[in-house]
Amino acid sequence: MNPVRVRFAPSPTGHLHLGGARTALYDYLIARRTGGQFILRIEDTDRKRFVPEAEQEIIEGLHWFGIDWDEGPDIGGPYGPYHQSDRKEIYQEYGRKLVKSGHAYFCFCSQERLSQMRKKQQAEKKPPHYDGTCRNLSINEAEKRIASGEPYVIRFKSPKERHTVVRDLLRGEIIVENHTLDDYILIKSDGWALYHLAAVVDDHLMKITHVIRGSEWLPTLPLHSLIHRAFGWEEPTWVHLSVFLKPSGKGKMSKREAAGLDKDGYSIFIKDLKKLGYLPEAVMNWIALMGWSYDDHTEYFKLENLIEKFSLERLNPSPAAINFTKLDHFNKIHIKALPPSEFAERVKPYFTSCGYSVNEEMLVKIAPIINERITTLNDALEMASFFFKDKIEYNAEAMVVRDLSVKASIEIGREVSKLLADQRDWTAAAIELPMRALLQKMDLSARQVFSFIREAISGQRVSPPLFESMEILGKDQVLNRLNNAINFLQDI
Repeated sequence: MNPVRVRFAPSPTGHLHLGGARTALYDYLIARRTGGQFILRIEDTDRKRFVPEAEQEIIEGLHWFGIDWDEGPDIGGPYGPYHQSDRKEIYQEYGRKLVKSGHAYFCFCSQERLSQMRKKQQAEKKPPHYDGTCRNLSINEAEKRIASGEPYVIRFKSPKERHTVVRDLLRGEIIVENHTLDDYILIKSDGWALYHLAAVVDDHLMKITHVIRGSEWLPTLPLHSLIHRAFGWEEPTWVHLSVFLKPSGKGKMSKREAAGLDKDGYSIFIKDLKKLGYLPEAVMNWIALMGWSYDDHTEYFKLENLIEKFSLERLNPSPAAINFTKLDHFNKIHIKALPPSEFAERVKPYFTSCGYSVNEEMLVKIAPIINERITTLNDALEMASFFFKDKIEYNAEAMVVRDLSVKASIEIGREVSKLLADQRDWTAAAIELPMRALLQKMDLSARQVFSFIREAISGQRVSPPLFESMEILGKDQVLNRLNNAINFLQDI
């Protein structure tokens, strides 16, 4: 395949979500796979919905994935500027070219008239299309009205006869009867271009070869194709990706449903998934397979594998349900694959953000005993925060040995403390042997005694493997916590 030029062109109107991240990923993969270029373009012409911090969040989200670009607003390039808000005059120029060639026209209809038109169409159960009142105005008449200060928009003059055929790489030929097409607005009365014109002009001027985007743009694909033809430009290869369905597989996810995911510890927004403790490589692995596959069985991919294996021909246009169970599965696999030093580096911010003073050397030691027991990096907090606590908070009910009295529990604590105080070899295996001998001597079960020790050193009913945890904590810390637990029981 020849080198491609592709663009990811988000609107800075909100958070980077799964759909946008997948589009960016596919763009990036095919660019790197073919030795082409990946362009970041910010489509910020919708000034009413513009969110100032959204662009930086998008950039940070892409960098979190390890995605970089060859041209963009932050690094420049030969076809800039890369903010559409800086290209207003360019779109106005091309809008007027379409008017001059007869493919567009000036429209002076007021909002009041358009509102009345839509109400009438609704009452007559007709599609809400512009009725063409200004479609046949001469340019001379239009220019006079413009000179007098009358507000106007520029509309595309869609053909009304025959049909338009557009080819999508995944869906084949798409045929639309031209009489169903609306005369879409290309440039608004405030001079700002709408997406339909701005995207087509930019894709041509930036020499984009493949437009990869969401299926929500399929309804306006004929318009975009017709605008290319009106200018006499070669069309890019159109690739419209599969739609994401809600986890149940029944319908697209609404904004309310997306907002409600947090109660289950999930999100469709990249910044939230990062906070929740998902690894970028796991999220990337997950979304890559929601619309693409290499074969019928390979699931585990790192970024370099995806670059090597990715192809547009293996994209699937069928809808893909957002399966968070699968995300958890991939996150576990990718966490387990991290070397201890990298695991420590990745998990450290989750501890420090909660106020823990973290010993990174200890985190490296902890990694092998928790990395197979957690689903997200956030889970490490619940599992292993006791390693970094100055004081353990005890619960009376949990500290009393099962089926025994407080007094008996204190006695067990003293025996354990005495045995450990004499222990010279402080390794997990060396600690375990005399502890099991103590069980037989006291005629107690491992569940009774080991649960007591676990509560004493961690304040938790569930922890990483007990003896490995004791080894990492160190002898002095273990004895100190055991004595604190005994004192706690004595005060009950």
